[in-house]
Amino acid sequence: MDHDAIISFQNVSKHFGKVKAVDHASFDIQRGEFFSLLGPSGCGKTTLLRMVAGFEMPSSGEIFLDGQPMSVSPPNRRPVNMVFQNYAIFPHLDVRGNIAFGMRKSGLSKGDLNKRIDEVLELIKLPGYGSRGADELSGGQRQRVALARALIKQPKVLLLDEPLGALDKKLREQMQIELRQLQQQLGITFLFVTHDQEEALTLSDRIAVMSEGEVLEIAAPSQLYESPSSRFVADFIGTMNFFEGAVTANTANKMTIATRVLGEVHTMCEKSFPVGSEVWVAIRPEKFRPEFTSPARDTDSIEGRMGPSAYLGDRSHFYVHIANRDDPVLVALQNLEGSLDQLSRPDQPVWLGWSEDAIVVLAKD
Repeated sequence: MDHDAIISFQNVSKHFGKVKAVDHASFDIQRGEFFSLLGPSGCGKTTLLRMVAGFEMPSSGEIFLDGQPMSVSPPNRRPVNMVFQNYAIFPHLDVRGNIAFGMRKSGLSKGDLNKRIDEVLELIKLPGYGSRGADELSGGQRQRVALARALIKQPKVLLLDEPLGALDKKLREQMQIELRQLQQQLGITFLFVTHDQEEALTLSDRIAVMSEGEVLEIAAPSQLYESPSSRFVADFIGTMNFFEGAVTANTANKMTIATRVLGEVHTMCEKSFPVGSEVWVAIRPEKFRPEFTSPARDTDSIEGRMGPSAYLGDRSHFYVHIANRDDPVLVALQNLEGSLDQLSRPDQPVWLGWSEDAIVVLAKD
């Protein structure tokens, strides 16, 4: 266990009957870190969060909070607090009453409690809202009140179970920025659960990607996106095009891979794959360089035909049909001046180029 860790999972498993919700999870979360648990529904991320909170107990293993084992600590004795997706704002209480609800047995004087309520109202950018009723608040304001109610107890760890899931896109993006700023301002550990890849990438210092109860990879957002360790992680974090290949040469980190679709590709690779290894060659949609006139012969590119396209405002996505491949290749293109004209010509020829550092090489399981 890392002595700087605020949370440490030591071989933690949780079974519900024959279902393994969490399977031998062992990892640490650092003090002051914004750490996200990311994965599809049913992957075990919320179960992990609820075990930290004390709402579920591990079937085996131990969770340590600030160096102390939690198996003997009830939820109300743990130095954590939780924010839920549905906010759980009490309709019969005003904002001050909602924020103060968990402080009823704190022993603070009325004056000290009111002072602390005023401090958290400033923190969540709702000064002067204390007397408002729950039905007078917008969705974003209700979320802020739920945060304030959790933060007023000054926990060592704040647990957040998809807290932005009920907000519309624009408000959700605004709250993401505010949540990150709040965490940096307070300096406490945030453990955040989400199934939204973009949200996790935006908010987190590190992300644990989960599937079927297992923690597959833990890394910083940029590393997960640019250099994932497996096909599942590469496919779950954003969008990826995969091509089958076999390693034909590997010297001094320079790898040559033969593929049926792209031909022979070359890349610098930190991972070592023996010659003859079957691998996936993976390229992000935005890493392709589309050209609408034939490029020079010595460039890495493949010819295809334009398929359907989708205009997304600042960028467009379009598909390219390529020989020897059943599924079209997805390409992302920034909507620069004149670029949209080319996308309105289906079935026209297009050449997709790439650089060596655009390629991610993954083991073929």
